[in-house]
Amino acid sequence: MSFLKVKNIIKNFGGLTAINDVSFEVGRGEIVGLIGPNGAGKTTLFNVVNGFYRPTRGEVFFRGKKVSGLKPHRLCKMGIARTFQVVKPLQRLSVMDNVVASAFVRAATKRRAEEIAEEALRFTRLYEDRNIVSRGLPLGKRKRLEITRALATQPELLLLDESFAGLNPSELNDSIEIIKAIREKGITILIIEHHMKVIMSISDRIVVINYGEKIAEGTPAEIGNNPGVIEAYLGEVHNA
Repeated sequence: MSFLKVKNIIKNFGGLTAINDVSFEVGRGEIVGLIGPNGAGKTTLFNVVNGFYRPTRGEVFFRGKKVSGLKPHRLCKMGIARTFQVVKPLQRLSVMDNVVASAFVRAATKRRAEEIAEEALRFTRLYEDRNIVSRGLPLGKRKRLEITRALATQPELLLLDESFAGLNPSELNDSIEIIKAIREKGITILIIEHHMKVIMSISDRIVVINYGEKIAEGTPAEIGNNPGVIEAYLGEVHNA
């Protein structure tokens, strides 16, 4: 049984078909990359998986149970968390309070929420910044805070939407190590990312979509040398 199964998903907005019959599976413990040109439909597909959009047709299964059409808060409690391409922390709250707010998905008391938040902040190396008001963080740390907030919901499946965009080389390397450590904790990851160094170095498999349709799926080595993917997106061979 696949951990996450996306089956024949179609998503229409009026006369526009944003996602057209996309299917793929993610196994428990995998990191699967989702790539494609801007406007290909990647974030729309994320929004279907995490319940923000109801699919026009098709189904999403999580741990063998049909979940397409369920609201995001229900899916979060079931174990699906996500980050957003545009980070939007609770800007007037401290870093700690941002994470505590997410921890209440699992915690029944403030004390327990604070324990979960502290653990998550230490894991993502943001604990020293816990008392900083979040709007004062630089972009790299705001991106990491977004991941920390998602981890505080204690997910089994984490959807990462361009969590590496805008980072400098040092921040990229740190974030890659954090993502690998998240997988070592047993959390399954589906990630949208344009940075090929990241996607090729951390993914077990990659799914490529273009104009809302899946055009390829395979290992990083297979995708990096796929002529159709090179023509549609990469522009050149990328070795894993």
